[in-house]
Amino acid sequence: MADRGCPLQPMPLPAEVRESLAELELELSEGDITQKGYEKKKAKLLARYIPLIQDVHTEAVQAALAKYKERKMPLPSKRRSILVHSSVETCTPPDTSSASEDEGSLRRPGRLTSTPLQSHSSVEPWLDRVIQGSSTSSSASSTSSHPGGRPAAALAGLVAHAHIADLHSAPPDVTTGLVEYSPCERPQPASVRGVPRGCSGRLLDTSGGVPVNSRVSSKIQQLLNTLKRPKRPPLKEFFVDDMEELLEVQQPDPNQPKPEGSQMVVLKGEPLSLGTPWPPSLLAALQRWGTMQPKAPCLTALDTTGKAVYTLTYGKLWSRSLKLAYTLLNKLTSKNEPLLKPGDRVALVFPNSDPVMFMVAFYGCLLAELVPVPIEVPLTKKDAGSQQIGFLLGSCGVTLALTTDACQKGLPKAQTGEVATFKGWPPLNWLVIDGKHLTKPPKDWHPLAQDEGAGTAYIEYKTSKEGSTVGVTVSHASLLAQCRALTQACGYLEAETLTNVLDFKRDAGLWHGVLTSVMNKMHVISIPYALMKVNPLSWIQKVCLYKAQTALVKSRDMHWSLLAQRGQRDVSLSSLRMLIVADGANPWSISSCDAFLNVFQSRGLRPEVICPCASSPEALTVAIRRPPDLGGPPPRKAVLSMNGLSYGVIRVDTEEKLSVLTVQDVGQVMPGASICVVKMDGAPYLCKTDEVGEICVDSNATGTAYYGLLGITKNVFETVPVTAGGAPISDRPFTRTGLLGFIGPDNLVFIVGKLDGLMVVGVRRHNADDIVATALAVEPMKFVYRGRIAVFSVRVLHDDRIVLVAEQRPDASEEDSFQWMSRVLQAIDSIHQVGVYCLALVPANTLPKAPLGGVHVSEAKQRFLEGMLHPCNVLMCPHTCVTNLPKPRQKQPEVGPASMIVGNLVAGKRIAQASGRELAHLEDSDQARKFLFLPDVLQWRAHTTPDHPLFLLLNAKGTVTSTATCVQLHRKAERVAAALTEKARLSIGDHVALVYPPGVDLIAAFYGCLYCGCVPVTVRPPHPQNLATTLPTVKMIVEVSKSACVLTTQAIMRLLKSKEAAATVDVRTWPTILDTDDIPKKKVTNVFRPPSPDVLAYLDFSVSTTGILAGVKMSHAATSALCRSIKLQCELYPSRQIAICLDPYCGLGFALWCLCSVYSGHQSVLVPPLELESNVSLWLSAVSQYKARVTFCSYSVMEMCTKGLGAQTGVLRMKGVNLSCVRTCMVVAEERPRIALTQSFSKLFKDLGLPARAVSTTFGCRVNVAICLQGTAGPDPTTVYVDMRALRHDRVRLVERGSPHSLPLTESGKILPGVKVIIAHTETKGPLGDSHLGEIWVSSPHNATGYYTVHGEEALHADHFSARLSFGDTQTIWARTGYLGFLRRTELTDASGERHDALYVVGSLDETLELRGMRYHPIDIETSVIRAHRSIAECAVFTWTNLLVVVVELDGLEQDALDLVALVTNVVLEEHHLVVGVVVIVDPGVIPINSRGEKQRMHLRDGFLADQLDPIYVAYNM
Repeated sequence: MADRGCPLQPMPLPAEVRESLAELELELSEGDITQKGYEKKKAKLLARYIPLIQDVHTEAVQAALAKYKERKMPLPSKRRSILVHSSVETCTPPDTSSASEDEGSLRRPGRLTSTPLQSHSSVEPWLDRVIQGSSTSSSASSTSSHPGGRPAAALAGLVAHAHIADLHSAPPDVTTGLVEYSPCERPQPASVRGVPRGCSGRLLDTSGGVPVNSRVSSKIQQLLNTLKRPKRPPLKEFFVDDMEELLEVQQPDPNQPKPEGSQMVVLKGEPLSLGTPWPPSLLAALQRWGTMQPKAPCLTALDTTGKAVYTLTYGKLWSRSLKLAYTLLNKLTSKNEPLLKPGDRVALVFPNSDPVMFMVAFYGCLLAELVPVPIEVPLTKKDAGSQQIGFLLGSCGVTLALTTDACQKGLPKAQTGEVATFKGWPPLNWLVIDGKHLTKPPKDWHPLAQDEGAGTAYIEYKTSKEGSTVGVTVSHASLLAQCRALTQACGYLEAETLTNVLDFKRDAGLWHGVLTSVMNKMHVISIPYALMKVNPLSWIQKVCLYKAQTALVKSRDMHWSLLAQRGQRDVSLSSLRMLIVADGANPWSISSCDAFLNVFQSRGLRPEVICPCASSPEALTVAIRRPPDLGGPPPRKAVLSMNGLSYGVIRVDTEEKLSVLTVQDVGQVMPGASICVVKMDGAPYLCKTDEVGEICVDSNATGTAYYGLLGITKNVFETVPVTAGGAPISDRPFTRTGLLGFIGPDNLVFIVGKLDGLMVVGVRRHNADDIVATALAVEPMKFVYRGRIAVFSVRVLHDDRIVLVAEQRPDASEEDSFQWMSRVLQAIDSIHQVGVYCLALVPANTLPKAPLGGVHVSEAKQRFLEGMLHPCNVLMCPHTCVTNLPKPRQKQPEVGPASMIVGNLVAGKRIAQASGRELAHLEDSDQARKFLFLPDVLQWRAHTTPDHPLFLLLNAKGTVTSTATCVQLHRKAERVAAALTEKARLSIGDHVALVYPPGVDLIAAFYGCLYCGCVPVTVRPPHPQNLATTLPTVKMIVEVSKSACVLTTQAIMRLLKSKEAAATVDVRTWPTILDTDDIPKKKVTNVFRPPSPDVLAYLDFSVSTTGILAGVKMSHAATSALCRSIKLQCELYPSRQIAICLDPYCGLGFALWCLCSVYSGHQSVLVPPLELESNVSLWLSAVSQYKARVTFCSYSVMEMCTKGLGAQTGVLRMKGVNLSCVRTCMVVAEERPRIALTQSFSKLFKDLGLPARAVSTTFGCRVNVAICLQGTAGPDPTTVYVDMRALRHDRVRLVERGSPHSLPLTESGKILPGVKVIIAHTETKGPLGDSHLGEIWVSSPHNATGYYTVHGEEALHADHFSARLSFGDTQTIWARTGYLGFLRRTELTDASGERHDALYVVGSLDETLELRGMRYHPIDIETSVIRAHRSIAECAVFTWTNLLVVVVELDGLEQDALDLVALVTNVVLEEHHLVVGVVVIVDPGVIPINSRGEKQRMHLRDGFLADQLDPIYVAYNM
C-alpha cells in the first residue's frame, strides 16, 4: 500500500475460493486441521491473488514487530506442576470477548481505511483527507482478519507469517532500546521439579564477582545484560526538597499536537415531526393494539434449536399485563397492608431466553405504576458483579422480584428451599408470574396508570469502570420521546418485522425490541444468545424466513456469521432496509461491517442498509446512521493519527503509516436532540472542532438521574456546557454520554472511545478498546482463546498503569505464550507509544464473564488487585513504564567535622552520648577483685555453698533431666580438666571445641577448660537429619578457631565419624575427639590461674546475618565485667530463679546460660528451644512453675508461642499457668526490635497474667554482646514514630503515630552499667547530635578485645575495636557495632534522677541496601510485601548487581503463585519508590533463618544465584 490515498485495483476473489477459504478457517477453528496444514492449503488457494488486500492494522502490527526482530528476552522459569491447567473443552463455539462490559467482540479488528472517491474542498482542513465514500468501497477496506471473512483475512495472515517466520526462533527483547542487541543464548524453561537441573559446567562471573555455576545463573546473567540499560526517558531537573521525595512530574512535550480549530457550535437534530398522529403514551398504544388488533403478532420467541416456540400477540400481551398489574396491586399483602404502592421499584429477573415473560412483566409493572428494574439472573452465589447488583437493589429499595417458574427453579436455594440470599443483596420476596399464579381482574377494574410526565418509568442498570453498579432512571416523558425519536430516525412503520439479537433487558435491545416496537405494532423476532452460540447464522436465517425489514445486531454477530456462512447459498438479505449495528462506536465494528458487506452483498444486502449507532445508558440513543431514503448523508470514514488522539487532537495521519485508527461515522444526531462536545476534565468547556471530547446531549429522550445518587447525577445529567469565555451555551442542561468523539463533515458524529475505557498515562490518553485491538492483531486465532482480552488500568504511584489480561488457548505452550507476550508488548509500544505495566495470561474460560459472555472488565480488575486472578503466565515491565520515580539521591558534599559540632551546639542539640550507671558506686571493689576470674568464683561457691542448686535442665515433658549444684559442677569440671591434660595432652592456651547439645555437660566442659588453662569454643552440634548443611559449619569453626581437641558426647562423636559425615567433610582431619560421658573421677592437682585479667578466657563464634563467620576474643576481665553488669541490671542474687529459653552457643545466650549463674549464684532454669518443637508451652509453663521474675527468650521462641498457643490460652489457664510473677521478659536480639511480635505476645498472654510492661528487648552485637538490657528498675521502654522516607536519607524525623510513612521504633532496653554509647557519622566518624541517625559506637569494660578471626572479610573489620572519633573526645577508644541507630533524651527520669536517654536501633549497616542513592533496610520492604497478600507467609529481599530481588514464600496453592508478582511489584513501588527486578516465589520454609530468628539473606542470595531454591516461579520484571 503505497500512500494511503492511492486507490488500489481490487481483484474480487471468485466465490468458490471464498467458500474454500471459509471452510479452511472453520476447520482450523474447530481443530480439524493443524496450523501448518492450514497455512499450506491457504497459501496454495491464494497464490494468484497475493497483491490483493491487507488489513491495515495487522500490517501495522507486523511492521512494528519486524523492527524488534533481533532482541531477546529472558524467559520466566516456572515449576512444571503449575503448568497443568484445568482442562477446558477445546471445541466450543466462538465465544465473545471484549474490553467493554457488555460487549462481545471480534478476534482482530483492523484499523481500516478506504479510498477517497472524491475530495471535498468544503471539509474542515483537519479532515480534508477523511475519505468519503460508502462502505462498499472495498478497496483497501477493512477485512475481518478472521476465519471466513474474506480472502483479505487469509492474506493478512499470510503476510503476518511472512513477517514472522524468522521470529519463532527467539522472542524479541523488550527491555532495552531498539538499537542495542544482546547476543545471548536463551535458556530453556526449567525442567521438571525433582530432576536436578543441568549445570553448564562453566563458571559465570556475575557482576558482583560471585562465581556461580548453574543454568539459572546464566539466565540471570542474560537478564542482567538486557537490564543494564533500562529504556527510560531521562529524568527532568526539578526542585528537591530535602525531606520529601518528590515524584517526577511529566512535563508536557513542547512538540505535542494542540487543537487549532475554531470553537465548535452546538449541533441540532431535525425536529420531532408534529404531523404524525403519535399515540399519547406507550401504554395507550399497547391498549389500542391489544383491544383493536388482538391477533397481531408482537413477539416471537425461539428455542436453542431456532424453532419458534411461542408467538405473543398484542391481545395476549395486553390481557396478561393487566392480569399481572391486578395481581401486583391487589393480591400481595404483608400484615394486611398492600405490599406495593405506586412508584415502588420491582426487580425483573428473567433469562435471556424468555423475552415473552419479560415483556409481560415489564408492561405489567408499567400498568400497575410500579418501576421495573431489569437485572441479570444470578446463576451462582458468586456471580461476577452480583454483589454490585445487590447494591443497586438495596439503593432502589427493591423488595419484590418477578421471575418465571423455570428460572426460579434454577436459582441457588437455601436449606429451606427458598431462593438463597445472594451476597450483598437485600431480602427479596420472589413472585413467579406464570399464568396459573396470577389472578384475573374483575371486568370493571382498570389500571390507573398515568404514564406521562416526569415520573420514573423504569430503571436500567449500568456498570461503571470501577465495577460499581448504578441505576439510570428513565422517566415516562423520556421513554415516550425515545420511542418517537427512534421511530422517526429509523422510519419504523406499523406491522414491520424486526429481528433482535441483543439483550432485550437493557440498551438498544430494550429500546427497539420492547418499547418502540409496541408503539408501532411491530413484530419482533427475538434471537437468544444461546441460539447464536450454537448457530451464529440463525439471525440471518430468521431475517430471510420472516422477510424482516430491520435487524438489530452487534459487530460480533456479524463476525460470527461470517465464520459460519459456508454452504448457505439460499439466504437472502434483500428484505432488510436497516441493519442497525448497536456497537457501531467500537474501534472494531468497522472491520466487521466491511467484511460482512463484502460477503453478503452477493446475497441481496444493500450497502446503505448498514446503520451503525452510538448509545449510552445515560443518554439512550445518541446518534444513528440513516439510510439515504430517510435523508441520511453518505457514510464516512476517518483515518486518524493514534498519537494525535492520545493528546485529544484529531489529526489525519500523514507521516506514521502504522499507528492509525480508522473510525466510521455513527450517523446523525437523533431527532429533537442537540449535541455538543466538551472537554473531558474540569469545567465543561466546548471543544474546538479538531479536538476530541465527551459528547453531551440535550434532549427530552435521555435518562434523568442515577437513582438515589444526587451528587453524581448533577454532574452527569445536568451539565451546562460553556464557551471559552465562560458563557453557558444554553439554558437547558445537557447529559454527558460517556462517549468520546467529535463532529465530522456533513454533521456526522464520530466516536473514538468510551470514557470508561480511558487510561491516562502521563499526559496522554489511551483507549482500552484500541489496545485490545492491537493485541488481537498479533496472531489472534493462534493464541488468544476466542479473542478474550481485558485491558484496564490500575493506579500505581499516582499514574494509570496499563494491565492486559488474555485467555490463552488450552494447548498453548510456554514458549508460545512467552513469545506472544513479548510481541504484544512491542506492538503496543510501537503503535501506541505506551508501555504495558503488566501482561498476564490466564487459562481459557477463567476471566470473569459478563451476562452475554463478554469479559467482565471491572471484575477482572478487581480480581487482579485482590490477587485472585490466578494467571498462568505473567510479565511485568515496571522499568519501562514507571517514569515518575523521584530523582535518585545525589550525596551532598559533607560539611566539615568542626562546623558540624558547632552547628549542633548552636542549634541547641547536645552530642548524642549516653551511658549506663557508673560501676564504681555500685559495689565494693574487694568483691570485684575477688570475682575477677570465673574459675575462682566457682571454687569459692563449691566451698561456701556446696549444695546450692545453680542449674536445672528441663526436657520437652517439663521434667528435670539434670541438675547441678555448685559442688557437682566443680567436680565435673575437674574431671574434664584432668582428661584434657592427661588424655588429650593439651597445654595451657590450647583451644578446645565444645560440641554439645544444650545442657549441664556443656557448662561443665566450659569450666573444665578454664580449670586447665585451655580456651573453650562452644559449637552448635550438627543436626543428624541435616548433616550436609550443618556439619560443614561445625568443621569450619573447629578449623578457623584452631581447636586442638573436640570435647563432645558419645552420640555426637559417633555422628562426627560416621559414614554420612564422611560424605560431606573429610573425617580424617578432625583433631582429637574426646567424649566426656564416662571419664574417670579425678581431681586436678591445681586449678590454672591466669597471670593477668587480660588473658583470653573463651572465643565466641557466630555467623552474622550477612553470612560472615566471626569469632571474638573475650578476656577474663571482660567476662567478669559482663556478668557484673547483668547482675546489677537484673538484680540477680543467689535466692533468685530465672528461666532461660535460648541457645547456649554464642553472644548473650551463651553468657546467660554458662556464665551468669556461677557469677551471681542465682538458679537458672534451662529450657532448650529445640524442645519447644514438641511442646510449645514448655517455656511459659516453666516460668509459671518456678515463679521466675526474670526470663529470657529469642524471637523464634516468641514467634512459636504466639503462633502455636494463640488459641490455647484458656487451656493453659485451666492447667494453672500464671505469668503474673514475671517482672521482665527479655528477647535477646541483635536487630531492630520487632514491635509487632512483642506487642501481639503481650496482648495474647495478658490473659495469663503477663504484666503489660514486662516484655522488652535487649541489644548486643559482635563487639559487645550486651549493650542494652531492660532489667528490673528504670522507666519502661518508649516508642517513637519516625518517617521512613527520611530514614532512607540517613535522617531521623519524628512524626505522630498513624501519619503516612511512619515507622514505629522501640528502644532496645536500658544501657547496662559501665557502658557508654555514642552515635557517630558513618563516613566522617564525627559525633552526631541528639536524634541524628548514625552508627552506634560503644565503650565498656566488657567489650570483646578483638576478632579472633573474621572468616570472609578480614580487612574490613580491622578498626572495629579501636575506633576514635575524628573530633570532639578523640581519646576514648570505642568499638563500632556496625548498627545504625540514634539516641534521644526523653522526659523520663532514671533511677539516678537524671533524664533518661533512650537508644533506638534501626538496623545493621551490613544488611542495608543502597538503591537509587538511598539506604533501605530490608525489613521495611519485607513488611510491606508481607502485607500485600494473605498467601505471603514470609519474605526476604536482597540486591544483586543493581536489581532488587524479592523472595516470597507462598502459603497457598501453586496455581495462585503468579497473583503475587504484580501485587509485590505494586506495593514496593507505592511505599518505597523502588522497582522490583526479580520476584522469586518459593515454598514455605525456604528462606533460611538462624537460631536467633534472623533471616539469612546472604545465604538465600547465594542459593538463588546457584539455582538451589527450587522456586515455584521466577518473574523477571522488565
